Amino acid sequence: MGYNREYICFSSDLIRNGCFQKLTFVVTIYLSCFLIRQVGGSIHEYQNESFIRRSNSFFFHGGSEGLYASDLHIDPDKKGSSSPEDNHLNGKSFIRFESITFRRTKESAERKNEMQQKTGLVEAIIVEVKDREKIGGSYLHSAAICCTPDLSKDGSCKVGEVIIHQDPNNPYHPQRMQTFFEGKNEDTTMVLQTVEINRTGMYYLYFMFCDPELTGMMISGRTVWRNQGGYLPGKMAPLMTFFGLMSLAYLGLGVVWFLWFLQYWKDIIQLHYHITAVIGLGMCEMALWYFEYANFNATGSRPMGITLWAVTCSAVKKTVSRLLLLVVSMGYGVLRPTLGGITFKVLLLGLTYFFFSEALGLVENLGNIDDLAGKARLFLVLPVSLLDACFIVWIFSALSQTLEKLQIRRSMAKFALYRKFTNSLAISVLLSIAWIGYEICIF
Repeated sequence: MGYNREYICFSSDLIRNGCFQKLTFVVTIYLSCFLIRQVGGSIHEYQNESFIRRSNSFFFHGGSEGLYASDLHIDPDKKGSSSPEDNHLNGKSFIRFESITFRRTKESAERKNEMQQKTGLVEAIIVEVKDREKIGGSYLHSAAICCTPDLSKDGSCKVGEVIIHQDPNNPYHPQRMQTFFEGKNEDTTMVLQTVEINRTGMYYLYFMFCDPELTGMMISGRTVWRNQGGYLPGKMAPLMTFFGLMSLAYLGLGVVWFLWFLQYWKDIIQLHYHITAVIGLGMCEMALWYFEYANFNATGSRPMGITLWAVTCSAVKKTVSRLLLLVVSMGYGVLRPTLGGITFKVLLLGLTYFFFSEALGLVENLGNIDDLAGKARLFLVLPVSLLDACFIVWIFSALSQTLEKLQIRRSMAKFALYRKFTNSLAISVLLSIAWIGYEICIF
């Protein structure tokens, strides 16, 4: 019974000094930082990608990003571009087509005339999300996307081209660029060009063709998307500032926690070292994401090494944070000195969560922004969500049992603190669920 006396003394010191209430506040803070999602690179690579049939057209989705309008007031002497050839584009938002090559099948090429100059058309179309209805024949009361002989009779479109409704007040949106095959050539390369963005919005890029004889065509190359302040997409640009501020916030929290550590060093138990580890992991995670985003903003590509470290650090922090919430809810360090026979179950849940969280982080962060395989991501999101649900159910179940034990023992001071902890945790969970619902509705 020696350890009971030790823990009773420790618990009374905690209550007297207010440490446990502070601990409750610190632990609850972490829950609000759990569900941050990162995304991939701003240079979109295409490696022998195929086109998908839709209506009477064939298309390939080349990318989608939020872009700010170019800054019209630029200092011409201002440097800082990632490459010398981009110096004249500082402060400008653009989409650049680099080495875009289309390859049609040999059978398709053989059916053409060697002397004919234009034997196949591929169109690159840049459209703002609010103008998507301008692509296709909806304004002509037709479900067709490509112009047909009947639709061309009134001069609204040209046969063999994608139908685009041009607004007289804004004739350059949507914007199309045409590339032609010549003679019996199997390959054609798009002219290297940069399209400047002069209006803030969410932009989509589609590569499309209408000729059924081009079925089986492949696309290779890449497009570079750049905002006025760097290569970070519009929806990601604020995150670099966020991660920088969070790094400073974790640093401040670490200093405060260290001072508490020194003040109450005689009452320190194993649980406090775990909390220290979580704060340290959070600081490293935020710093790594900040430097990763800063490099991404400067170069347009994501360094795999930093990304791997950031993803791993994030997965470890999320796992340890959830385990910390769970063991505190079980009364570890206050009602019980060890977890006893459930230690294996707790560790097994933690390891399982770490595995799926790490896998999901790698899938989300290694690759193009919208180049995620939907099924692969869904395959990983579901187990992570289920494991989160398991943590929540187990945490509140353990809290219920802990509160019941405290009430039976008439430890009213501890009971009041655990009630505050439970309420804070419930509010954090509800806020997280509300935020997830908001993200689903918006995106």
